[in-house]
Formats: sequence, structure tokens, C-alpha cells
Amino acid sequence: MEKKDALETTMKIESLIYEIRGQKVMLDRDLAKLYGVTTGNLNKAVKRNIERFPERYMFQLTTDENLKFQNGISSWGGSRSLPYVFTEQGVAMLSSVLHSSTAIQVSISIIDAFVAIRSYIISTSSFSAELKAIKAKLELLERNDEDNLEAINDLSEDMRREIDTIYQAIAALSVKDQLENTPRPKIGFKTSSSK
Repeated sequence: MEKKDALETTMKIESLIYEIRGQKVMLDRDLAKLYGVTTGNLNKAVKRNIERFPERYMFQLTTDENLKFQNGISSWGGSRSLPYVFTEQGVAMLSSVLHSSTAIQVSISIIDAFVAIRSYIISTSSFSAELKAIKAKLELLERNDEDNLEAINDLSEDMRREIDTIYQAIAALSVKDQLENTPRPKIGFKTSSSK
């Protein structure tokens, strides 16, 4: 049952991983829920240890990027500040900033989710490459088929002409044969007895 729970947790976490600026990231508010802390406390812990979070580990969303993640408007008119997002390395660093056994377990689950997504991307990329190779082979076969059909049509046209020529020759021979077999009048002086 423990393995099933881990799989469900990984799948839940995978649904919270987004691609922003070409990187797989998680929102600070989603991480805070997973770690069981408030978003404010998570961000305070990060700011106290900001040297551990270079921009490749964590960055703040722009207003346009943030609009993608607005789930409605609170009584305050939305989030007061733009959220931070954490890359896989940033999530790993969070476990060293948030000192609790829950933080360590959650970080392990999150890293597992990032690894699962990366594996999926790699497998679909290789599958996509295989599909492209198959498609190229099919196109080559279709071109060969078209060339073969064209050659057959050319051959068929040549054969039809040759058969027509043969029929014409046979017809000419039968006309000639009929002419040879018909009795011809004799040439020369005719006498009354020869009539």
C-alpha cells in the first residue's frame, strides 16, 4: 500500500510542475502547501538564505506569467506580490532551508516527480524520433510506388502500341490473303469458247 501512496503523491506533485521560461518549475504557494507551511513563511526562509537560491534555482514571475496561474481573485484583488517559482535544484535546496522531517520527505517526493517527468520526456522524444524515421521510410516507399506505377503505365502504353501494330499487321495480312484467294479474271484474248 505504501508504494501506491508514493505513486499517488508523485502523480499529484507532477500536476503541480509547470514549464516557464523553458524550465520545469513549481510555484511557491504549491510548495508551501506540500511542506505544510504558509507561502509567506516559505519565502521568508528562502530570503534568510537567499545565497543558496541563485536565479537558476528560483526566480520571480512577471505579471504576464503570473496571470496564467490566477485561480480567481481574492478579496485583496489577487496576490499582493508576484510569486516565486523553484526549479528542481531549488526544491532540493528548500529541504536544507526548511528543517523538518516533513520537508525532507516532501523534497524527496518532489525530486522523484521531476525525475519521472524527465524520464517521460526522454521516452517520448525517442518515440517521436522513431515515428519520424518510420514516416520517412513510408514516404520513400510511397515515392517508389509512384515511380513503379508510372513505369508500369509507360510500359502498358508501349505494349498497347505494339499490340495495335500487331493487329494492324494481322488485318493487313488477312486482306492480302483474301485478295489472293479470290478468282481473278484471266488476262488475254478471249475466244468464244473460253467464255
